Amino acid sequence: MTYTRVYPFQISQTMSMSDAYVLVLDAPEKGKQVPVIIGEAEAQAIVMAIEQRQARRPLTHTLLNNIMEEYLLELKQVTIDRFDEGIFYSTLHISDGFNEKCIDSRTSDAVVLALLQGSPITIAQSVLDETSMEPGALEDNLPQNKAHLPQPDETLEQLYQQLHQCEEDENYEQAAEIMKKINRLKDDNTTS
Repeated sequence: MTYTRVYPFQISQTMSMSDAYVLVLDAPEKGKQVPVIIGEAEAQAIVMAIEQRQARRPLTHTLLNNIMEEYLLELKQVTIDRFDEGIFYSTLHISDGFNEKCIDSRTSDAVVLALLQGSPITIAQSVLDETSMEPGALEDNLPQNKAHLPQPDETLEQLYQQLHQCEEDENYEQAAEIMKKINRLKDDNTTS
């Protein structure tokens, strides 16, 4: 089976259900995006993992990550293997250094754990073909309170370009979010 790497790109609350969110996974290599419906807690956990924020006490995903680290287990990758009746099915590929086990997981939980572990997320070509959309196709169907998530290779220069574009478009809310990313990236660069 052929797999393509995907990256969390955007999270937005759905218009139809107040407690549901759409996680957009970006497949830049294929020029496609995949929308995944997730819960509010998982949306919050994904944002916290990307922003490397910690709750006062370990949340469920952090607890699982801590247990894996304590027992020297590594999440080699997450695969999104199947889409059936509106549900994505994912697998955690966990290794102890000698053996690899495949564990069934909800896609939202798998994404959070992959972000915490720095592991790749991949999607089966058949699932990508069935569920993907052209980039921006969801824009008209999502509310404006969306969060664009930082991409793994996003640089300060790219963020400043995005900031400039938002200011030109008078999208000051998005500009404020980008400014937060710039400040976090600057803080990360000064502390490392």
